[in-house]
Amino acid sequence: MRALFLLLVAANLGFYAWTQHLAPPGAGTDPEPLARQIEPHKLILLPPPKLGAPSAAKPKTPANACVEWGSFAAADAARAEQALEPLALGPRLTRRRSEETAHWWVYLPPQGSRQNAQRKVEELKTLGVEEYFVMQDEGRLRWAISLGVFRTEEAARARHDALQAIKVRGAQLGERQTQVSRTWIQLRDADDALLAKLRELAQGLAGSELRDCAPAS
Repeated sequence: MRALFLLLVAANLGFYAWTQHLAPPGAGTDPEPLARQIEPHKLILLPPPKLGAPSAAKPKTPANACVEWGSFAAADAARAEQALEPLALGPRLTRRRSEETAHWWVYLPPQGSRQNAQRKVEELKTLGVEEYFVMQDEGRLRWAISLGVFRTEEAARARHDALQAIKVRGAQLGERQTQVSRTWIQLRDADDALLAKLRELAQGLAGSELRDCAPAS
């Protein structure tokens, strides 16, 4: 029995040595895991991808953009240019005259006589109204006072609201087809800062608008 026992122990030890000799280097528990890493100093952690498409950049106004502000009767054109003086635009500012068809006007109804019309004009002056015209031709509108003619109803309504704000009494809004001579103020090389300032100034002159310059004829 003792001899048989020793023989079995020897056989087990021999089998164990044989299996260890044949097993691959990576089998079982690795005593040196860091030594088996493949160039760990070259590993780079990448950030997670951003969801959604990138927002488009806000387009900027071209440096050579040309815009025009108008359209003005003579008195309002002078006021607009005066408001632009602090910007020192020099040759970048020019005037363009145009003949336009006005479809709307703001007016005071006929005053009955020249004397009444003149008294109303004096009242308008004290309120700061500089653009007016007394209708003197024969007809139903004789001695009415025009307070401005406009291409669009929107521009006419803005003028009407501005007059009401300064306490001009009796002003009315109506349709009227007539040819008028108007002025547009053109500004070249308009950047975003200048456009922002022009929008601010345009709010102070009722009925005016900003737009791209009309193509040269």
